[in-house]
Amino acid sequence: MTDKNLLKIAQEFGTPTYVYEAESIKTQYQKLTDSFTKNTRFFYAAKSLTNINILKYIKSLGASLDCVSINEVKLGLRAGFTVDRILFTPNCVDFSEIEEAVALKVHVNIDNISILEQFGTKYGNSYPIFVRINPHIFAGGNYKISTGHIDSKFGISIHQLRHIERVMKSTNLCVNGLHMHTGSEIKDVDVFVQGLEILFEISEHFPYLKYLDMGSGFKVPYQDGDLETDVKSLGKKVEKVLSDFEKESGRNLELWFEPGKFLVSESGHFIVNSNVIKPTTATTFVGINSGFNHLIRPMFYDSYHKIENLSNPKGAERIYTVVGNICETDTFAWDRKLNEVREGDVLVFRNAGAYGFEMSSNFNSRLKPAEVLWLDGKAHLIRRRDEFEDLLRNQIEVL
Repeated sequence: MTDKNLLKIAQEFGTPTYVYEAESIKTQYQKLTDSFTKNTRFFYAAKSLTNINILKYIKSLGASLDCVSINEVKLGLRAGFTVDRILFTPNCVDFSEIEEAVALKVHVNIDNISILEQFGTKYGNSYPIFVRINPHIFAGGNYKISTGHIDSKFGISIHQLRHIERVMKSTNLCVNGLHMHTGSEIKDVDVFVQGLEILFEISEHFPYLKYLDMGSGFKVPYQDGDLETDVKSLGKKVEKVLSDFEKESGRNLELWFEPGKFLVSESGHFIVNSNVIKPTTATTFVGINSGFNHLIRPMFYDSYHKIENLSNPKGAERIYTVVGNICETDTFAWDRKLNEVREGDVLVFRNAGAYGFEMSSNFNSRLKPAEVLWLDGKAHLIRRRDEFEDLLRNQIEVL
C-alpha cells in the first residue's frame, strides 16, 4: 500500500481513520512460522486489535487466539476459531467469568491462588487448566507494560509453588499448561530463554503437563534505528533448549507464544487532518482533528509514532509540536521535524495497528474514527465512523 492509496482513503472515507494492511500482518506471521519450526503454536493476542475482520484474517493465516476477557473469547468464536484454538487468560475477574469460559470449552489460564482453589473445588480433574506463573523477571520497554516483576498483579509468584501444589493435591486439579508473560517491547531474546528454563525447573511438579506458554512481548521498530526482536535467533535458541530438555526429561512439550503487537502494529496507519497551525513564542503547534481519545499510546506510554505529511511530502522540513483537539494535554510529538504542514494537510501516524483504535474512547463526546482494511489491492470499510446518535446509544433519558 502506498501513500497515494492512503490519500485516496482519506478522500473516500474521511479522517480520522485507521487503515490496516493485510499483507503486513501476513508477513509478520510468516516471520514467526519460519523461525520456530519445532512443536510451536502462535496465539494472536486479541487485545491488540479486535475488529472481527482482523480476527478472521489472522485465523485464515493459521493462528490461534489469546483472549483476556470473556467477550474476546466470544468474538473469537464469532470469527470462527475453534475452542481448542482459544486460550482465555483473565486477571482479577469474578469467578462467574471463568465458569462461562469453561462452559464454552476453551483453554483456561488461572493467575491467582483464590481462583485456583475455587476452580479445583468445583471442577477437580474434569477440566485441565493452565497456571500463570510470575517469574519475578523485570522486562519490557516501559514499567506499565512489564508484567513479570515482583510487584506485578499478574500471575502466581514462583515462590508460591507450594500453594499451587497444595491446591492440586487437595482438589485433584489437573494442570496441563504453564504460562508466563514478562512484558512487552523485549529486545533481549535471552529473556524468553531465561523464562523457559524457569518453567523447565518447575515442570516436574506438574505430571500432566503438555504445554508451555511464553506469552509474547516481541518488539517492533517504531522509529529509525529501533531494533525488532530477532525471532529467528530466538527460534534457534528455543529449539535447542527444548531439545535438551526433552533428552533430559523424556517429556515432549508443545510451546506457545502470544504475539499481538508484533503481528498488527506495523500494519496500521492512522490518518488525520491538520486543523490549525499555531505559532507561539516557544514552538509551532500543529493541531489535528484527533486526540488521545483516538490514540492514547504517546500520552500513556510515552511511545513514539513516526508522523509524516502525506499532502506535502516534498515540503521544506520544519519543526513542529503535534497536538490534538482534546481539553487535556494531548501532545503526540514535541519538536518533530515534518515536511511543511499547512492547514488541511493529511498526516499519517505509522505503526498504529496495535492498541490504537482498541484503546480509543468518546472522551469530550468526540466520535470514534472509522477503520479500513487494505486487502488484495482494495480498501474495505470494516467499521463505520461514529455518528452523533452513537453517543446516546444505551443512555436512558429519565428527565
